[in-house]
Amino acid sequence: MATHRFRPTRYFNTIGTAEPCLRLADGDTLITDTIDASGLDAHEVAVASRPNPMTGPFFIEGAEPGDTLAVRIERLTPSRATGWTYSPLAPTVLDPPAFAAQPARERHVWEIDSPAGVVRLQQPAPGLEGFAPAIEPMIGCFGVAPAGGQALSTATSAQNGGNMDYRLFAPGTTAWFPVSVPGALFYLGDGHACQGDGEIVGTGIETSFEMQVSFQVLKRTIAWPRGETAEDIFTVGNARPLDQALQHATTEMVRWLGEDYGLDARSASHLLGQVVRYDVGNVFNPAFTVACRVAKKWLTKG
Repeated sequence: MATHRFRPTRYFNTIGTAEPCLRLADGDTLITDTIDASGLDAHEVAVASRPNPMTGPFFIEGAEPGDTLAVRIERLTPSRATGWTYSPLAPTVLDPPAFAAQPARERHVWEIDSPAGVVRLQQPAPGLEGFAPAIEPMIGCFGVAPAGGQALSTATSAQNGGNMDYRLFAPGTTAWFPVSVPGALFYLGDGHACQGDGEIVGTGIETSFEMQVSFQVLKRTIAWPRGETAEDIFTVGNARPLDQALQHATTEMVRWLGEDYGLDARSASHLLGQVVRYDVGNVFNPAFTVACRVAKKWLTKG
């Protein structure tokens, strides 16, 4: 198992089949740079175009169609002291009459105070002079090449992952992706220093990052992304409307509970009916994201 330090010179606005930038072995660790959603690097120099330019693709030896690529998120370190967001709220989260009354769209700069562990608006809006939420880094967009030679925009998401903007894709989480092409062809980028559920202003606090992840090839088949934290397991559905994303996530969770925990459909329904938690990922972009989450304390390996 080796650790690779990779500095990208090209970026992608689609996740698909392309010439890999680096080959890694099963079990290896990657440390690499990502740029922000508009293409600004660690020096705030524009080096790529929006949306969400990705670093990659990375070829993982031994990953074959039908396998699962497990990606452990080990570290996400902002590589500059500023990030940016937009206001106001997105039309997808407001009643139409309320959205019509919203102010014009504006870009806002945030200070990323890593020593203090907080973010602050450079020019605070009225009533937010003391507003300083914690830095909670996450990956907004990452995934593997889809099947059939497709190249999916980094503005959206699907079974291969993509722009899910789910807050639990954070350090300590292991994300699972269904492999559809040899080597999986893994991409990552669109790091956020902080973001509420749903990415409801169309951005998190967008900034550049140094990211560290490690890879494991699992000889098993999944249909939708999955994830695991110290406390929970979760499955992710990406679709529009929102209820279809929820259906994909729930169906994938029922599969997982049967495969690994020995629960049949009736047992899974009893469990999920009482302890399931649904989290909203992206509700701004073409496909919405819903995560179906279960605490590990309720689970016993089958």
